[in-house]
Formats: sequence, C-alpha cells, structure tokens
Amino acid sequence: MRPLARIIAFALLGTASALIAAPEMKSGIDLAGIDHTVRPGNDFFSYTNGTWVKHTDIPADRSSTGPTEELEELTEQRTADLIRNMAKTQPAAGSNDRKIADYYAAFMDDAAIEKHGLSPLKVELAQIDAIKTRDDLARVLGSEQRADVDPVNATNFHTENLFGLFVAQGLEDPAHNMPYLLQGGLAMPSRDYYLSQDANMATARTKYQAYVTLLLKLAATPDAEAQANAIVALETKIAQAQESLVDSEDIHKANHVWTLSDFAQKAPGLNWKVYFDAAQLGDQSRFGVWQPAGTTGLAALVGSESIDAWKALLRYHTIDRAAPLLPKPYAALHFDFYGTTLQGTPKQAERWKRAVSATSSDLGDAVGQVYVKHYFPPSSKTKVQEMVKNLIATFDERLDTLAWMTPATRAKAKEKLHTLRVGVGYPDTWRNYGELAIRADDALGNHQRASAQNYRYQLAKLHQPVDRGEWWMTPQTVDAVNLPLQNALNFPAAILQPPFYDPDADDAANYGATGATIGHEISHSFDNLGADFDAQGRLANWWTPQDAAHFHADTQKLAEQYNHYEALPGMYVNGQQTLGENIADVAGLAIAYAAYHRSLHGKPAPVIDGLTGDQRFFIAYAQSWRSKIRDAALRQQLATDVHAPESIRAQAVRNLDGWYPAFEVKQSEKLYLTPEQRVKIW
Repeated sequence: MRPLARIIAFALLGTASALIAAPEMKSGIDLAGIDHTVRPGNDFFSYTNGTWVKHTDIPADRSSTGPTEELEELTEQRTADLIRNMAKTQPAAGSNDRKIADYYAAFMDDAAIEKHGLSPLKVELAQIDAIKTRDDLARVLGSEQRADVDPVNATNFHTENLFGLFVAQGLEDPAHNMPYLLQGGLAMPSRDYYLSQDANMATARTKYQAYVTLLLKLAATPDAEAQANAIVALETKIAQAQESLVDSEDIHKANHVWTLSDFAQKAPGLNWKVYFDAAQLGDQSRFGVWQPAGTTGLAALVGSESIDAWKALLRYHTIDRAAPLLPKPYAALHFDFYGTTLQGTPKQAERWKRAVSATSSDLGDAVGQVYVKHYFPPSSKTKVQEMVKNLIATFDERLDTLAWMTPATRAKAKEKLHTLRVGVGYPDTWRNYGELAIRADDALGNHQRASAQNYRYQLAKLHQPVDRGEWWMTPQTVDAVNLPLQNALNFPAAILQPPFYDPDADDAANYGATGATIGHEISHSFDNLGADFDAQGRLANWWTPQDAAHFHADTQKLAEQYNHYEALPGMYVNGQQTLGENIADVAGLAIAYAAYHRSLHGKPAPVIDGLTGDQRFFIAYAQSWRSKIRDAALRQQLATDVHAPESIRAQAVRNLDGWYPAFEVKQSEKLYLTPEQRVKIW
C-alpha cells in the first residue's frame, strides 16, 4: 500500500517582502515547529520539523506519531461516536447500521470473549487434527485460502496462509478477471526476520521462539517447546523458499500464467487439484503466479516436511491469527510480541480504538457510507476535483516539454493520462453486506464470517465483467492509492478532510501537501511499475527503446541517491526496494509545484506570515512528512516497506530547482545537488 501524510499547521523561517498579505489569510504553516538552528540546505526535514520533534512524545499505544497518525485518531474518534449513536437509535435488524452496532458491541464485550475461550476455533482446530495424508493437508490448506492480498499492496504484504490471493484483471488481458496467488506462510513480518544476520533481527527471532512456546502453552498444547521448535524451523524453511521483496516488485518477474497442469509440473509436492477445489477455485483454468520460484518452493515443502510439523504450524497460525479476539491472556501475549518487541510500542491501544479499527475493516463500506455523510461535504469533493484537474493538466503540459521523449511515446503517455480514472472521497457503488451474519456476542465469529464473505465477494468477480471503478480503500482510510491494473486513483474522504486538506487555507500549503499527494499518485502511473502499463491497464511496452533507456537511467540515478540515506546507524535505505515510491515523490512534488504556479494565473503569490509562496509550498510538503518513529518500527519498515522513512521522503525537495533560491541553499550544504545531479522524472 502507499501511505500519505497530512498537513495540520506547519512552520518555516521566512524572509521579509514588500508584499503584505491580507490578515485573514491562513498560511497553513506551523511557525512553532521549525528548528532555527538547522540550515534548510543541510537537513530540510529537521529544519521544518525539528522543534516539533523535540517537543513531541510518541503516544504509548503507537509505534510512531505525526500528522497521519493524528488524523487517524481523529477519524477513529469520529467513527466511534457515529457507531455509539447508531446503537442508541436501535436500528432495524439486518440493516447496515445494526450490523455495525452489533459488530462493535461484540468486540467490546470482554465477558463474552472470555466465556467463549477457544471454542470459536473448535471446528478449525478439529479439521487440522484430522489431517492424516498429504491430500488431507492440501484440503485444509485450500480451505483456509482467503482474499487477504490485493493490487493496492501486492508486493508488500505477509500472510500466515500458505498463499495470499487477490482477484483483478489479467496483466495482459484487461477484459477478464483472474485469481493471483502470492507467497505466504509466515507469522513474522517478512522473510528477513528469519534469515537476516543483523543482531536486532537475531534478537527478534529469539523472542519469537519464546512467544510461540508461550502461546502454545497457554492453549494447553502438549510438548509446547518441541512443537515451537518444529514450527519455527518450518517457518524458516518457508522464508528460505520465498522470493525477495525487490524481486517481487519486478512486474515482469511476476507475469506468469499457469494452468492446473502447469502447477503439477512446475510446483510438485502439493496436490493442486485438491487445494484449488477446497479453495473454491476448482473452476478456474488460469492463475496468475506472482512469485513462481516461491510457489515452487512452498509446494515442495508441503511434500517434503512431515505432516506433524505442518499440523503444528497450522494449529499455531490458527491461534496466533485469532489471538486479538481471544481472551485477554492471548491478546496481551500477541501484542507483547508484535506490538512491543517488533515495533517498540509499550502499550496496547484502548479497546474502543481496536473495536473501531476492526469494524471499519470488516464492514468498511457500511461504515464509510455513514462517515462521508457526516464529514465529507460535496463542497470539499468539488474543490479536490478541481485540484486534480489542474494537476493532470499540468502533467499533460509537462509532457510537451520533455525534449528526450519521442512523439510516439509522448502520444501513449498522454493517452494514459487522459483516460486516468480518479475517484475522490468514496466509490460510486457500495458493497452489499445483506448476507453477512453479525452477532452482538460473537466477536471472533463476526470477523471470521466477514473474512469469508469478502472471499466470496472476490470469487464472484471471476464470473463478472471487469469493474474499472472498483475501490480498494474505504472512505475512512487515511491514505490514497494508484491502481495500475485499472489505470485509476482512489483518494478516500479521510485523507481529504481538515486539517489535512483545508479548503479555507492558502493554495501554497494545500498544493504542497495534498497537491503533492495527488501528484504522487498520478506519477505512480508513470513510475518504474506504472510505466509498464498502458491506458487500459494492460502490461505492455509503449516506449521506444531510446526513451526506455533514458527513463531507466534517470530512475537508477534516483535509486543510487536514496541508497546513501542512513535511516539508523549502519542501516541504509534500499534505493531499489523503494524506487517506485521515490519516483512518485519526486515527480509528484514537481507536478504539484508547477500546478501551484499555474493556479496563480500569472499573478504574484502573496506573502503570508513572512513567507513567500514557494517557501510555504516546500515547507507544507516537508511538514506533511512530519513523523517520529520508534527504532524497532523503523527497522521493520526498512526491512518490509517499499516506502522510504518519512524524514527521508521530505528531502525529495533537493531535486527541484525552485527549492534552491527559495531557501538560499549553498553549494557547501549537505543536500545541495548540482543541476546535473538533480533527478527530474516527468
């Protein structure tokens, strides 16, 4: 997925000017957050955010804090209030409002959860205990298949199921949907946690072994220590079989369509017919296989590792997955490892926050409908749509100025840009939850049924025309996304509400923060992944050889630039792993900057709070990445995420010519790049 930051009130040291701004104008800049001891040209993040960082504590129940997290908390509180009000109105049985109220009530009902114990897992655990043969194992593995992966974040995920699955149009066949399989099987965040020789990773492994043992003992598992040894050993082999994150990001390495006979030939060890029948995919003739080597390796382990080891792993994964909705000892143990050990978060979030998050996840569109009705007025949608149009028009104009681009490639780029589908706020059609049974006393059961219904929703798409207007985020999500397969963007309402996007604030601040966000997502259509897809969302080469070579050379310059950023002592950003996001940051910022100037219609920008328009623009951008993160969480991000850390994303300004005169950046300063070193993509 591609996370966004927001702007609440940001700061900069400005220079005086003869222009005087009207006193009622809002700069959108936090004048108290700046650290005047830092030169902008040495560290732009610390310059714009340093004082804020010094005086801000990370809440005990979070691994990081900043504008995004604050807006998430605001959204949580608003959603909780809406849900509680629903319960008071006694909504009709079977209605969306009733389902929302009952789901939330069940999550909050500690007594019922304690009473149920492990009983909600009884059927699943019995199924695992009954495994006697390899075919039985394949059947259970298939029955656990869920739609827990989607195109929003297909290359950056982990699932405890053997494979993740999403349904979307074919990479080379945009007229038809197909199922995609992705490697899974791990409980820790990524293969690096099992294989890396880094001392912190080694410590995490030791604590993970202890966690597995304690969880099994809590569930009264005989020989818990021996079982834990077998589980961690098998997961380590799964990690060794998986492909790396960098390889998984290469869409050309992911473009493999297999038939059932292909699976039997290329990935022996797993009875694929039994597996797919149990996964309700037996009627499918073709599958997209994202990581073929990983798929082959996982299937081989199913055939070679002992059935008892697999049964132990499946039992553990079942309990581990459910732990947040099991009695308190399970939930506390689960948080202690995944929250405190892996992310450094000392305190678990209050139960009502977790209840809101779970309700919003499992009943996303139902909650979203209520949310936008109260917090996203049509006027906000209209203003954002106007900004989007200006940014797209600016991108279009810039295509005409690229001297290196040949007419043939330019025509294809324009076609893609002109057919880009932009969703603002919320989808045109909402999901139907009519068949989903929600009970006010069955928290875990509600989640299990919601997960199963979502799987049925995804499977149904296999027999329907491709919906290019489908949303992959809910309106209450503080984020945005580019969908290459649909040539579409989603900007949920929650990321477009005050104080992130303030329709009453100065344009410089809105373009610097929200405009750069929109430009970022537009630019993803033309990053190292998006540039491989045409206007129909088809994986196709629309580049002339010389244009492709120029684009590749520029993107590799950017990868090398980011390789030199040290995020933690001795730990550097992986420029190739984060390349797509870095391209979108640099290109999106450049587009937003040009669009801001376009919005002035040739008039000079006003000076507000002593800051010029360009200064406000760049500071709004850098402060939109304002963040403070715990070391453990940052270490996890570096290992698992395709995004560079926020403090480093703010430094993208060094690639824009306009930033240098705005802050009188000197050649001797650390961020200074010669004009030839500045990467200009799009």
